[in-house]
Amino acid sequence: VEKLQPVEKKKQINSFRNVLEEVETEVAAWVEEQKQEMEKQKIWAEYRRNFMGDVSHELKTPIFNIQGYIETLLDGAVDEPHINRHFLQKASKNVDRLQTIINDLETISRLESGDSMLELRTFDIKKLVEEVFEELEIKAAARNVALIFKEGAQQGFKVKADREKVHQVLINLVHNAIKYGKNNGYIKLSFYDMERQILIEVADNGAGIS
Repeated sequence: VEKLQPVEKKKQINSFRNVLEEVETEVAAWVEEQKQEMEKQKIWAEYRRNFMGDVSHELKTPIFNIQGYIETLLDGAVDEPHINRHFLQKASKNVDRLQTIINDLETISRLESGDSMLELRTFDIKKLVEEVFEELEIKAAARNVALIFKEGAQQGFKVKADREKVHQVLINLVHNAIKYGKNNGYIKLSFYDMERQILIEVADNGAGIS
């Protein structure tokens, strides 16, 4: 066996150290990558839970409204021409809302496939709020809460956004205002032309909460 010269031995040791350093660097990079992937999975799992909770919450509102309209009709309103058609139209709108919510469930699949995009279009935000007020009027009436626009917010405002996403946000905001506000109060909604931000102002007996 030929004995290695000190210089050659040093080269081999240095080479071995370089290999170890490269392995350590690659392992550290792999660990960091796995850590980031786990964080992404954690965030996605949290989003999924929140999304499903929101969808479940939104399903209850149109179902509750439809039940209210049908019960009112069965209690005798069906024989009153000036009422029955109005309530049937409201029930129909809530059925349309149910269909929209069902379509929203597909968002999860699109997100998982990376094929989710906002559907931007121009619409009148005031008309959308009026739809939200109409959908939640039974819940508001049950607590004697008035749904109104603040003075100066009667005109329409054109915005460009994902209408259904904005609708979902407004439903949640107004519903929570009804649910957690006091009875015999009112909910005021205002529009401010500051990047189309919307302010929901809830007031009860003169005490306002923005």
